[in-house]
Amino acid sequence: MEISILAFGIAKDIFGGPIIKLELPAGATAAELKLRLEERYPRLKQLASYMLAVNNEYAADNGAITAQDEVAIIPPVSGG
Repeated sequence: MEISILAFGIAKDIFGGPIIKLELPAGATAAELKLRLEERYPRLKQLASYMLAVNNEYAADNGAITAQDEVAIIPPVSGG
Protein backbone atom coordinates (compact mmCIF):
# COMPACT_ATOMS: atom_id res chain seq x y z
CA MET A 1 0.00 0.00 0.00
CA GLU A 2 1.15 3.53 -0.64
CA ILE A 3 0.88 6.10 2.14
CA SER A 4 1.50 9.83 2.19
CA ILE A 5 3.48 11.26 5.06
CA LEU A 6 3.38 14.90 6.10
CA ALA A 7 6.64 16.39 7.36
CA PHE A 8 7.15 19.37 9.63
CA GLY A 9 10.20 21.28 10.87
CA ILE A 10 13.55 19.55 10.39
CA ALA A 11 11.77 16.45 9.03
CA LYS A 12 10.68 18.53 6.02
CA ASP A 13 14.33 19.40 5.40
CA ILE A 14 15.39 15.76 5.74
CA PHE A 15 12.69 14.59 3.31
CA GLY A 16 13.31 17.44 0.89
CA GLY A 17 9.69 18.59 0.98
CA PRO A 18 6.48 18.69 3.02
CA ILE A 19 5.01 15.40 1.76
CA ILE A 20 6.56 12.07 0.78
CA LYS A 21 5.02 8.83 -0.41
CA LEU A 22 6.17 5.44 0.84
CA GLU A 23 5.22 1.85 0.07
CA LEU A 24 4.37 -0.34 3.06
CA PRO A 25 3.02 -3.87 3.29
CA ALA A 26 -0.63 -4.16 4.32
CA GLY A 27 -0.94 -4.35 8.09
CA ALA A 28 2.29 -2.46 8.74
CA THR A 29 2.74 -0.90 12.18
CA ALA A 30 4.04 2.50 13.22
CA ALA A 31 7.30 0.83 14.33
CA GLU A 32 7.74 -0.72 10.86
CA LEU A 33 7.07 2.66 9.26
CA LYS A 34 9.76 4.26 11.43
CA LEU A 35 12.25 1.57 10.37
CA ARG A 36 11.47 2.10 6.69
CA LEU A 37 11.77 5.87 7.06
CA GLU A 38 15.12 5.57 8.86
CA GLU A 39 16.43 3.23 6.15
CA ARG A 40 15.39 5.66 3.41
CA TYR A 41 16.32 8.83 5.35
CA PRO A 42 19.21 7.96 7.71
CA ARG A 43 19.35 11.53 9.05
CA LEU A 44 16.15 10.79 11.00
CA LYS A 45 18.22 8.61 13.33
CA GLN A 46 20.26 11.69 14.27
CA LEU A 47 17.23 13.44 15.76
CA ALA A 48 16.98 13.27 19.54
CA SER A 49 13.44 11.99 19.06
CA TYR A 50 10.50 12.24 16.73
CA MET A 51 6.93 11.07 16.89
CA LEU A 52 4.49 9.68 14.39
CA ALA A 53 0.97 11.01 14.39
CA VAL A 54 -1.77 8.97 12.72
CA ASN A 55 -5.08 10.71 12.16
CA ASN A 56 -4.08 13.58 14.46
CA GLU A 57 -3.12 11.34 17.41
CA TYR A 58 0.31 10.16 18.49
CA ALA A 59 0.82 6.59 17.30
CA ALA A 60 1.90 3.70 19.49
CA ASP A 61 4.64 1.56 17.94
CA ASN A 62 2.24 -1.37 17.59
CA GLY A 63 -0.51 0.75 15.99
CA ALA A 64 -1.53 -0.41 12.52
CA ILE A 65 -1.31 1.95 9.53
CA THR A 66 -3.74 1.88 6.62
CA ALA A 67 -3.60 3.58 3.24
CA GLN A 68 -6.42 5.92 4.29
CA ASP A 69 -4.62 7.20 7.39
CA GLU A 70 -3.16 10.69 7.60
CA VAL A 71 0.40 10.19 8.84
CA ALA A 72 2.69 12.98 10.02
CA ILE A 73 6.24 13.14 11.36
CA ILE A 74 6.49 15.37 14.41
CA PRO A 75 10.12 16.38 15.02
CA PRO A 76 11.46 17.39 18.43
CA VAL A 77 10.54 20.93 19.40
CA SER A 78 12.29 23.33 21.70
CA GLY A 79 10.78 26.12 23.70
CA GLY A 80 12.22 29.42 24.58
